[in-house]
Amino acid sequence: MSLRPLGDRVIIKRLDQETKTASGIVIPESAAEKPDQGEVIAIGPGKRDNDGKRIVPDLKVGERVLFGKYSGQQVKVDGNELLVLREEDIVAVVTQQ
Repeated sequence: MSLRPLGDRVIIKRLDQETKTASGIVIPESAAEKPDQGEVIAIGPGKRDNDGKRIVPDLKVGERVLFGKYSGQQVKVDGNELLVLREEDIVAVVTQQ
């Protein structure tokens, strides 16, 4: 099964969070918070403005992004947990330097 987002929705795969603190303490999975970073898996065509023209999203598939901890709708597809959210719920794009 595959998902095709509509409008300005984006499908994100959450990235694994560190399970060990800087001091070496291992955090059990049950106590860890959900990560607020993910990789863009799919992007919708964009929403329409008042004139009916498409506003193309500023994201690309494969980009790493930051989003709010409680943003979007969590779905499970083929055993993978994905997050469907609106482009406006994405706070920033993470770039490696």
